[in-house]
Amino acid sequence: MGSRWFHMTAADLGRDIERGRINPVELAEGFLERIADHPLSTRIYARTTEARARAEAMAAASRARSGFRKGPLDGVPVSWKDLFDTAGTATEAGSALLQGRVPARDAEVVETATLSGLVCLGKTHMSELAFSGLGLNPVTATPPCLNDERAVPGGSSSGAATSVAYGLAPAALGSDTGGSVRIPAAWNDLVGLKTTAGRLPLRGVVPLCESFDTAGPLAHSVEDCALLLAAMEGRRPPVLSGATLAGARLAVLETVALDDLREGPALGFQDACARLARAGARIERLAFPPLSEAMGLTTILFTAEAWGIWRDRIEAAPEKMFPRILERFRVGAAFSAADHVAAWRRLRQIRREWAEAAAGFDAVLVPTAPILPPDARRLMTDQDYYVTENLLALRNTRIGNLMGLCALTLPTSQPSCGLSLMAPPGEEDRLLRLGAAGELALR
Repeated sequence: MGSRWFHMTAADLGRDIERGRINPVELAEGFLERIADHPLSTRIYARTTEARARAEAMAAASRARSGFRKGPLDGVPVSWKDLFDTAGTATEAGSALLQGRVPARDAEVVETATLSGLVCLGKTHMSELAFSGLGLNPVTATPPCLNDERAVPGGSSSGAATSVAYGLAPAALGSDTGGSVRIPAAWNDLVGLKTTAGRLPLRGVVPLCESFDTAGPLAHSVEDCALLLAAMEGRRPPVLSGATLAGARLAVLETVALDDLREGPALGFQDACARLARAGARIERLAFPPLSEAMGLTTILFTAEAWGIWRDRIEAAPEKMFPRILERFRVGAAFSAADHVAAWRRLRQIRREWAEAAAGFDAVLVPTAPILPPDARRLMTDQDYYVTENLLALRNTRIGNLMGLCALTLPTSQPSCGLSLMAPPGEEDRLLRLGAAGELALR
């Protein structure tokens, strides 16, 4: 086995399995051994699933020998965020409230991905109950950030991103309610895909806010994300070859998304837009004033629903929670059912207005985050810093969730600074083709 495996794309590993150059059993063993030996692995993995990984890898090896592989990622190992149920293995969603919770059945997307041949390495740490974009979790563990181990890695799919960034998994599966795939992907120089709400089934996925919850991949490449989405859906992947930016019409969103950009994200975004233009894209500007109102509905929409889902469990043992996450949940208690209904009615109207305003563009561009990863120790000691950085971390990504879009973040020339492309709901395949072309332009 070679150390090169640990930084290869999932797609390239799959191709080498197909060619007979890699045995899936040796591949799984190599990653399990690397996880066991890595000094940071306990901050990244909540638990590994050695027996399951070996059994699934053996089955994949048998299929490879027989010429009956189930798909391009058959035999490739992945990590799963610790809110996807895995039969017989604890799934605790980063919270002491769920300590010892062992589901009897895999989540539906885990079942489908396993039937597609993915090999489960284990479950990764996450923000408590997925309610933070920072990745800070003093209850279980805070993974390191690739570019600054003193900083948080982004959340809530924190361990998912770092498992890939540190070479402890070829790819990872996470979830995104307000940016929880895209923020950790961006801060760890990965590609991350937020799928359209409702596209992937969420049976067996611990919820945060079911109206906005989505599942999605984090990986080294757009191709990997396309293959992982197809594996979770049990379908053929989209064709990405030949993708081009020539003639693409892209809009830079001026409203909200460019406010208060820190130096690194601003430089990364400007350089990325220039590279896309040089590759043939037409870059225009888009102002959308109703977005400011939609952003103002965030607290009602997210916290009220999250509180409704978790209230009884939380109030039975509030002392088990990180106080700042507990406070965020309890904010939801201030809103009535009438407030929540009225907010949703208004948001649906704004979504219709967005669809009309953005209809002529192939994608809308925003900096994935306006800030760089904050310092973990300061977040624990400075409450004002925590509040400010947490809200800014998720501000731009939340646009995609509020507008009901699919979105893809790509690394830029600046470390921990991502470029996000947002497309209409259900347009993941088209977005991935555009992203594949953008990925080449940004290298």
